[in-house]
Amino acid sequence: MGHKSASIAVIGAGWAGCAAATALAGAGHTVTLLEAARVAGGRARRVEQQGLCLDNGQHILLGAYRDTLQLMRTLGLAPDVLLLRLPLQMRYPAHTDGMDFIAPRLPAPLHMLWALIRARGLQAADKLALIRFSSAARWMDWRLNADCSVAQLLDNFGQTERLTILLWRPLCIAALNTPPERASANIFLHVLRDSLGAKRGASDMLLPRCDLSALLPEAAIRYIARHGGAVRYGTHVKRLAREAQTWRVQANDYTQQYDAVIIATPASVAADLLAEHDATLAAMHFDYEPITTCYLQYPTHVKLDQPFYALRDDPPSQQWGQFVFDRGQLAASQAGLLAVVISAASEAGAIRAAALAQAVASQLATVLMRPELATPLWQRVITEKRATFACTPDVARPPNTTAQPGLWLAGDYTKSHYPATLESAVRSGLQAAALCMASLP
Repeated sequence: MGHKSASIAVIGAGWAGCAAATALAGAGHTVTLLEAARVAGGRARRVEQQGLCLDNGQHILLGAYRDTLQLMRTLGLAPDVLLLRLPLQMRYPAHTDGMDFIAPRLPAPLHMLWALIRARGLQAADKLALIRFSSAARWMDWRLNADCSVAQLLDNFGQTERLTILLWRPLCIAALNTPPERASANIFLHVLRDSLGAKRGASDMLLPRCDLSALLPEAAIRYIARHGGAVRYGTHVKRLAREAQTWRVQANDYTQQYDAVIIATPASVAADLLAEHDATLAAMHFDYEPITTCYLQYPTHVKLDQPFYALRDDPPSQQWGQFVFDRGQLAASQAGLLAVVISAASEAGAIRAAALAQAVASQLATVLMRPELATPLWQRVITEKRATFACTPDVARPPNTTAQPGLWLAGDYTKSHYPATLESAVRSGLQAAALCMASLP
């Protein structure tokens, strides 16, 4: 016997909010999606610059992101069209003291073994250390009884300095946006389990061919509208009030009663909205890590030999970039545009944007041995100051539930085996929607 249709407000049109609202609307409920900004996507959204649709941060998805990929299909999207699928790789530019590691399209775990055998830039000791770590992680079922830092984990399993610099450190920073010295070993192991330790396709790297708002949120909004829902932009929710069996949502331009509410805002905003309703969640606190993306536009004939490269960052030497992406290989309209990512970017964020862009351009000119890259036509530096919570050992993350009936949380910061990723946001949104629907009379 199905549930009676309920009116539900979802506050926040980031990826978690879009996932929750889609699930609720698809189940026949009347959904209102309330978004304070003028564009959907939250911390993974479109930013327009020089007539181009950029992103507020360059992202890599993984083949292991099963819920995100399934949600895209539910929304009528084609992941194989919108995402460039590449095998797992860590490739540094030629002529640098890096490595070249790329997994062939063989069944797991043969793809990893063959990639390791063929890897250039690693010595025998590095390869043996990687085999030793992978074997031990599988034996431990990819989990420690007591969490510790990733740096301590690597040290405990005798990982070489070179392997740590070229593979483990960039993987940790890219996945958890937290330096290995402070990052959670258990969360890192969970990411490795679902990528390196799973089927071959799970480790594939997926690069968006369109801007992040178009990749999923805008399709979710169209889906919600087709199913009788509504979306309100520029709506800042100020207060939630419990009245009998319903919730009154009060915003800057809007007041309405709902049967249930899902708060899918950043944690700090959620804490403010919960101040009257759940003292424990209202007191939740996270430290945050920024991510900076430096966009450098060159003449349209400029391109990389690969869609992206890893870079060796060295802040004391003004080498900030960790990965460089050729956006022209993802979208023809962005030919000549390179995006350089600086994760865990606290130090870089203290530098003026123009100086940082010049330092990054000089870094590319040096490591790629292409002097013309030192002088881009234009540049844009975008820093998301609270891109993710600091994914430290045993960090306390709240559940989707609250102390009040009909009130739920969704966001990449809620309790999960994953760090703050698009996949964890989607999973949290779907989980909040499922709990909400299960509670309906």
